[in-house]
Amino acid sequence: QVQLVESGGGLVQAGGSLRLSCAASGRTFSTYPMGWFRQAPGKEREFVARISLTGITYYADSVKGRFTISRDNAKNTVYLQMNSLKPEDTAVYYCNYLQRDFRSTTIADFASWGQGTQVTVSS
Repeated sequence: QVQLVESGGGLVQAGGSLRLSCAASGRTFSTYPMGWFRQAPGKEREFVARISLTGITYYADSVKGRFTISRDNAKNTVYLQMNSLKPEDTAVYYCNYLQRDFRSTTIADFASWGQGTQVTVSS
């Protein structure tokens, strides 16, 4: 059974930083690309960042240069370091397993969503 537990969200002022963590279980973590997504109130869930099996990263234009995704295969955990936060970054953030296709931002066929972690950036 796949399980994803996101943590690290909170309330921060604009310009501040947060580090999100996602503990994954139920699949061989090191054999899947992982991604972060977010959903703001009244909006569709959107892709934020992706990390490949070998650590190659890919970002949405809206977060490029401010967010950094990383992974620790020994801990089955993926991270999202968020710097220079803006009010428009306010959302619930989710992680997930991704399909193995090159730069795919589609979640894996077996995947489901966790509860996410709320990030609120005040102006």
